[in-house]
Amino acid sequence: MLETTTSKQEILKLKSITLSSRQLCDIELILDGSFAPLAGFLNKNNYLSVIKKMRLESGQIWPMPINLDIDKNTAELIKDDQKIALRDKEGFLIAVMTIEDIWLPDKNIEAEGVYGTILEEHPGVYHLYNNTNDYYVGGHLEKIALPPHHDYRNLRLTPAQIQKKIQESNNLSTIAFQTRNPIHKAHLELITRSMKEHNANILIHPVVGMTKPGDIDYFTRVNCYKELLKYLPNESTMLSLIPLAMRMGGPREALWHAIIRKNYGCTQ
Repeated sequence: MLETTTSKQEILKLKSITLSSRQLCDIELILDGSFAPLAGFLNKNNYLSVIKKMRLESGQIWPMPINLDIDKNTAELIKDDQKIALRDKEGFLIAVMTIEDIWLPDKNIEAEGVYGTILEEHPGVYHLYNNTNDYYVGGHLEKIALPPHHDYRNLRLTPAQIQKKIQESNNLSTIAFQTRNPIHKAHLELITRSMKEHNANILIHPVVGMTKPGDIDYFTRVNCYKELLKYLPNESTMLSLIPLAMRMGGPREALWHAIIRKNYGCTQ
């Protein structure tokens, strides 16, 4: 990923795409390094490699396709452009993409590869077939600004910020605890025993992006996490929210989460 090299005058002339809630989650985590080694939305060759091999063309392990989906009209509109501006729903510029590919994916192959099924009872498959546009556009990103948040801003830490906290703790051993549900007593017991057994810090890293229909709202969940902090050692406990759009992708998702937490400096 590159800081922007596109001039303001050039940006003003670019056509724009307004990002959906899910796309905003993805682009934030590309831009802040959570999705390293990704430097943009996947192009066609990397997309196919991820589906078939769980690796990028470079050979690096990456199990989840991260795509910018667009409708047919948008695909026609930008087909001859080299760059496009990516904006949030209020029009704020998030990034400039250099277009590498625009293509029509085979969603059946994607569903089978990622989820192991084409049945729409699976929430990831349902989203792919019903809420994902027909075309994908891939290319590397030039960062303009991370998507703005108006809540819990002091709890939305980037990988670099968490890595710094780990370094300052003088203990590199750090356990990641991921959850999309309210935390409870059994979780607390699991966390404290793990910290003691491995002499480790803990990063409580709940998902506050898109989870599964019917999940408890993240405001309620964050209040639970903050309450739990009273029972954990302050000097070795970190709480940070991650705006991740979960895919419910089984083993691929588990590997994906491990890579993400490794990017934050976690060792276990």
